[in-house]
Amino acid sequence: MKNFETRAAAAVLLCAIAALIFSFINFFAVKHHDEGNTSIKSVGKKIRRGAMAYLRRQYGTVGIFFVIMYLILTGLSMKGFLSPFVPFAFLTGGFFSGLSGFIGMKIATYANTRTACAAQKGLNKALKIAFSAGSVMGLTVVGLGLLDISVWFIILKFIFKLNINDTMTAMLTFGMGASSMALFARVGGGIFTKAADVGADLVGKVEAEIPEDDPRNPACIADNVGDNVGDVAGMGADLYESYVGSIISCGALAATAGLGFNGVLVPMLIAAIGILASIAGTFFVSVKEDASQKVLLSSLRRGTYISSILSAIGAAILIFTLLPESSNVFWAVISGLLSGVLIGFFTEYYTSDSYKPTKELASSSSTGSATVIIDGIALGMSSTAIPVIIIGISVIVSFFTAGGFASFAKGLYGVGLSAVGMLSTLGITLATDAYGPVADNAGGIAEMTSMPSFVRERTDALDSLGNTTAATGKGFAIGSAALTALALIVSYTDKVTAMGVKLNLSVTNPAVLIGLFVGAMLPFLFSAMTMRAVGRAAQKIVIEVRRQFHEIKGLMEGTAEADYESCVDICTKSSLREMIFPAALGIAAPIATGLVLGCNGVVGMLSGSLISGFALAIMMANSGGAWDNAKKYIEAGNFNGKGSENHKAAVVGDTVGDPFKDTSGPSVNILIKLLSMVSIVFAAVIASYGGMGLF
Repeated sequence: MKNFETRAAAAVLLCAIAALIFSFINFFAVKHHDEGNTSIKSVGKKIRRGAMAYLRRQYGTVGIFFVIMYLILTGLSMKGFLSPFVPFAFLTGGFFSGLSGFIGMKIATYANTRTACAAQKGLNKALKIAFSAGSVMGLTVVGLGLLDISVWFIILKFIFKLNINDTMTAMLTFGMGASSMALFARVGGGIFTKAADVGADLVGKVEAEIPEDDPRNPACIADNVGDNVGDVAGMGADLYESYVGSIISCGALAATAGLGFNGVLVPMLIAAIGILASIAGTFFVSVKEDASQKVLLSSLRRGTYISSILSAIGAAILIFTLLPESSNVFWAVISGLLSGVLIGFFTEYYTSDSYKPTKELASSSSTGSATVIIDGIALGMSSTAIPVIIIGISVIVSFFTAGGFASFAKGLYGVGLSAVGMLSTLGITLATDAYGPVADNAGGIAEMTSMPSFVRERTDALDSLGNTTAATGKGFAIGSAALTALALIVSYTDKVTAMGVKLNLSVTNPAVLIGLFVGAMLPFLFSAMTMRAVGRAAQKIVIEVRRQFHEIKGLMEGTAEADYESCVDICTKSSLREMIFPAALGIAAPIATGLVLGCNGVVGMLSGSLISGFALAIMMANSGGAWDNAKKYIEAGNFNGKGSENHKAAVVGDTVGDPFKDTSGPSVNILIKLLSMVSIVFAAVIASYGGMGLF
């Protein structure tokens, strides 16, 4: 048995290393491609320099927070409230989360120029480079995530020889570092990218009536930098913490259910199999020249579907071998896989201009921007129904097929496995998402360097598809966040119950009821803070762009160069300052709620935030994605095309949707998990001092 345990843990570690090796092979393969002439290299260098400057300053700011939290956690561990391993694991979780975003952004800023150059030769060549860059992001995230988990598991289980229950109880608290880093990355990157995007659109497109990526627009470089720091680095950190959180929480539920080492090992090995399946799936992504949007989308789907099938087969063999008496949990994994696919499909249905909802949204532009905004919000609201039903069915199927009738704990383990199943093919799912910003940047570079019009047509085709895959990726992230957060809530209740706390979770309990109200409010307050942050930062960009148009002689004529660095600097300073309070809310809220309402109130708060946050995140992401694609649908020549009144109305809708889909919406799914992680880490403190003796 000892040899089996060691070999199994080593196999998980080796699969993590394989993902990192494959990602670095792709990294250098992308860099090997032609970067283009001096003009293209110059623009690419400006984008790369701006993105790296932002990340250096962001990580410096976040580093201060991590030092403070490390000292606090160390103090709690010295008082006996936490395992002594937690402060160090908190740092590794944050470090690897930030590193995954950094590597992804690094390759994205190398791939953008190369994708633009490849588009001169053919659509498939451009897709290959952009997707290879995306696969670096995807496989780095899963590789680093599984590396962090497996190394800590080996240290605790085989070096310090903790039993399986104590090992998973300790590891459960590790995700706070990843969640904290993810929230900073998502919020900060989202504010940066949307402040630049909104400012560039309002002054450039609407007022000056110049193209989106026209080099005369002073905010165009900041806009392209933002695509990388928000949609690549931010998304990478976001899904890193979802991935890690789902595996750890599922392992903790296995220990609680009495499934022992094998039960804990299953989610780790499913993730390892998913890595191998994702690597295999990347080889099936290719298209013929002049492919339509549906053909391009089918190519990406082919890769993800093949990965899902391979992952399902591997999971079946694994579960029937390691858990023969509980083999029905296999259907929990399948329910998670299918839920991810279905949520992705319906997200695409509501946001792609290939389908009726977005086409109808584009048609509403004929009566002005007000109707575009009204219809876009309504579209987002209506799009919440199907994902909620899908997640509900997944929870029911996974709970009862895992043995929920006979054992409540085993049923909850099934719910945890469904989250792991949904995220098992994250390597390729994230690749299809992260390739979008690369294609978007390539189109901007083609515009700024006056490349032939057919190049921009090809990059626009990839970019439009990228909008759909990005929306699908956000839906996937939100769906997995719901299942992971649910598993974390259960883990929290198990932890405080083990401490001797008697929970009364009836809704008639005032602490639970107040907690539900507080939790339901938090995603709205958080979204308001991030939306206002984008608005304030965008106002500064608008003022700066107007100033340059007015003061730089020859700028509008194209005989003088804009001061791009000023806009990048404004976005950087604004985003770093504005990200602090929303992130602080996610950390302070569960502690304050616990101290006032006790553990019962915390459970209510976590439940309320999960329910309202899940629906709000879907609504905002889908409204924003539909507005963006409605604008592109008009720009493709429909409803009077570019420059028309329809187009101007759609641009306003897209501008409103920018912070919806790229700042507030995707950040909410991190918030609901961070609240759970912080609650778990501070559970002993709340159990000892919370509730003021009343609850």
